[in-house]
Amino acid sequence: MTQASAAEVAGALRGRDSVMIISHVRPDPDTIGSALGLGLGLAAIGVDVRCGFAEPDTLPGSLHDLPGTELLAPLTSPAPGEAVVAVDAATLNRLGSYEEFFAAADLGVCIDHHVSNTGFGDVAYIDAESDCTAVLVLRVLDELGVEVTADIATCLYAGLVTDTGSFKWARPASFAVAARLLESGVDAPKWSRVLLDSHPYSWLQMVSAVLGTSRLDEQACDGRGLVYAMVTEDQMAGLAWDESESVIDVVRTAREAEVAAVFKEAAPGEWRVSLRSKTSVDLVPIASSLGGGGHTRAAGYSDSGTADEVVARLRAKL
Repeated sequence: MTQASAAEVAGALRGRDSVMIISHVRPDPDTIGSALGLGLGLAAIGVDVRCGFAEPDTLPGSLHDLPGTELLAPLTSPAPGEAVVAVDAATLNRLGSYEEFFAAADLGVCIDHHVSNTGFGDVAYIDAESDCTAVLVLRVLDELGVEVTADIATCLYAGLVTDTGSFKWARPASFAVAARLLESGVDAPKWSRVLLDSHPYSWLQMVSAVLGTSRLDEQACDGRGLVYAMVTEDQMAGLAWDESESVIDVVRTAREAEVAAVFKEAAPGEWRVSLRSKTSVDLVPIASSLGGGGHTRAAGYSDSGTADEVVARLRAKL
């Protein structure tokens, strides 16, 4: 594995007849937007492209109308000479069952912005100073000489607007990227509404129930405070899996807590945990010690056990 630049990734992909692009499991707008943006760009210069993510997850409803979704399909083993690109996956196992396709490729490329990513594959383009993977894909497309059309820009904007929380914690460079994407034809009001401000009515009821049982411990984290909530499998009944992902953005607003956590029950006794911090707690060591990873202020991991057990394990790490 070599740490690469955008130019080196472009050089590795240039001239390939076919490229497979894999998004991570439980796909979010950055991994899907990055895959479709890169896929549309490569297709525009004559590359045969196929994109996908591993089952059993389904595409979140907010992403169904993104340009390029026709490229998404169940994937099969890479053909001889086919390059495989992983986008926005901090570790190889985030590719789920498609991990074996990445490992079997003649060329495996990783494009990612997670600080916990130590690099995997033959070529790894990792930039933890980037707010999202979509920005890194844009750099690769520029190196390939691809025209950034409105469709490509829309896919990349999906990753940018969501991973920056609608620019609430964006770095200065991201505003320049946003301006460029808007100038390329993105309908920003539409996609901000679709991606960030659109839920079924039953989501409101679920959030109400979850917040009603949330807990605040102002003494946790050496007095900096912890707020947490549990989303049970029963509370998610009738809702798509991705509807629980936004609960953390509500819980984190408690001003008394530096750290926020949401425990989401994917199956009985199986939990996916989202962590957020505000200013002073680095979440990467905490998430990593529990088998996960992510960013300094946004990380996650999986755990199993009763609600009390998984909460206790997190509290012991804070």
